[in-house]
Amino acid sequence: MSLSLQAGGTSSRALPSQATQANALSANQATTRPITTGTSVLGIKYNGGVMLAADTLCSYGSLAKYKNAKRLLNINSRTLIGASGEYSDLQSISDLLRRNALEDRCTADSLYEEDNNEECAKEIWSYMRAVMYNRRNKMNPLWNDVVVAGFKQNTDGTTSDEPFLGVVDKIGTAYEDDILATGFGGHLALPLMREKYRPDMEEGEARALLEDCLRILFYRDCRALNRVQIAKVTKEGGVLVSDPYELDTFWDFKGYVSSKGEMGTDGGW
Repeated sequence: MSLSLQAGGTSSRALPSQATQANALSANQATTRPITTGTSVLGIKYNGGVMLAADTLCSYGSLAKYKNAKRLLNINSRTLIGASGEYSDLQSISDLLRRNALEDRCTADSLYEEDNNEECAKEIWSYMRAVMYNRRNKMNPLWNDVVVAGFKQNTDGTTSDEPFLGVVDKIGTAYEDDILATGFGGHLALPLMREKYRPDMEEGEARALLEDCLRILFYRDCRALNRVQIAKVTKEGGVLVSDPYELDTFWDFKGYVSSKGEMGTDGGW
């Protein structure tokens, strides 16, 4: 191979064209916006446990494409997560957490003390906070708001009586609360939950409140669906995730049937 250093010299090793360089760069770009997304996840503490609720719709842009996408997932026998945002990133998070849970079981000191070697909900929440912040710093975030539900852990590794409910967003911001909502639920459902929430709510009351909020979201959020899942974590029963089912809806409200132009308003629907 001959290389010339003179002006106008040529080289048999040609430099890559600008088009080739652009193609190479585009192949390594991070996701700049979510494409296949799920909407709100709701969470609430009640007397004896924690409950999450979400619908099963994943929208491809503005198209309601996947109507059986389950976004409430059990990580181990005492921790449950739900997430809004990019569904493929939720699958990645689920694989990561379940891989960690399997590693914990495989490296346990005793096969007969599995519960004491499982991560509690607060540990998983803290771990997710570090993961989200790390990905954000690499300019390649996981486009999810993740809700973590379960129970805290005693110093001896046993499950505490104190329930836990926390959320982590895509840039690593994290906090705990008695009631939580992500996505559009933070605007429409959270005010209703604040109004009706009591710390001593029974399981049936908590479920009815979450179903009412999901129904409102179906009415008002064009990315929501009335096919939903409810999941709960209790100290005695562990994690239980329901099969998807459809909420009853009512569309005979006067404001839905008659246009506003017939009600003495400015003519808008």
